Formats: sequence, structure tokens, C-alpha cells
Amino acid sequence: MIAKKYSSFEEIDDRLKILRLQRDISRESLKFNLKKSKETFYPSHIFGEFSGVIQKVLLSFVLKKVIKKFT
Repeated sequence: MIAKKYSSFEEIDDRLKILRLQRDISRESLKFNLKKSKETFYPSHIFGEFSGVIQKVLLSFVLKKVIKKFT
């Protein structure tokens, strides 16, 4: 890593402010992503998607039986 040379304390303070803001943004982004991950893997959400797959399979099965009966 290349060390940056600062010519004043004001530059150092500005850089520290930027780094703090970047850290805060990263922290909030992590919180947001963690919340979204929890929502995605919540049992009722997973079951809801699973039941949708089951409904499609059952519907397909029933339609095949109906079509087979009329042909």
C-alpha cells in the first residue's frame, strides 16, 4: 500500500471524515443485506415457495390425467 502524504491537518481531517462515511455506508449495507437474507430464509417464505412448486406439479399431474382420459 502506498502511503499518502498530507500537507495539512485539514486534509487529514477531510480524509478521516470520508473514511468514517464509507465505514457507515458499509455498515448500513451489511445490516440491509443481513435483513434481506433473514427474510429470504424465513420458514414461512421458504414454505410459500415450496407450496407453489407443489401446486404446479399437482396441476400438471391432473391436467395429464384429464387429457389422457379425453384422448
